[in-house]
Amino acid sequence: MSMLEYNEVKERKIILWEGQPFEVIHSHVFRKQQRKPVNATKLKNLITGRVAEVSFASSDKIEEADIITRPVKYLYTNKGEVWLCDIKDPSKRFTIKEEIAGEKMKFIKQNTEIELIVFTNDDDEELVIGVKTPIKVELHVKEAPPSIKGSTVTGGTKIITLETGATVNAPLFIEEGEIIRVNTETGEYVERVN
Repeated sequence: MSMLEYNEVKERKIILWEGQPFEVIHSHVFRKQQRKPVNATKLKNLITGRVAEVSFASSDKIEEADIITRPVKYLYTNKGEVWLCDIKDPSKRFTIKEEIAGEKMKFIKQNTEIELIVFTNDDDEELVIGVKTPIKVELHVKEAPPSIKGSTVTGGTKIITLETGATVNAPLFIEEGEIIRVNTETGEYVERVN
């Protein structure tokens, strides 16, 4: 495991703090008057979901978490469980809790390749702490209310339903049957593909 200086603890890094993996949500390095610089961070525990505010001094060394990614195939979601399988051997099926996978799974089609984020703790026990999905996905619009003539000038939005069952706000000109691109991290409409 590598050690990070206080100013290397930046957004999206996963560090080991109090023996658990934390993702850095926010980081700001600053100096108060004549004092030494500090890095004020906001950390999210990847196992419990707890958010903590921690300041690291210039003398601190922070351990980077031992994280690996493992490719898997997404099968389906049922009763709060996300079903996945090994890419090479579809008979090796397993589940993870929907809370671990996160909201972005509602934009992922069946049989899509995703990555598990796996943390190895001090006892060499592997814990799945999240999933990595494509940032942008292309999905068919299953249902879209008709737009009212003349209302497109104001640049309004409407709620549409996608092929995965997810709903997003989209511009009024989007119609049923079209393919749109969606950002899985924000859950927002990006652009029309066709």
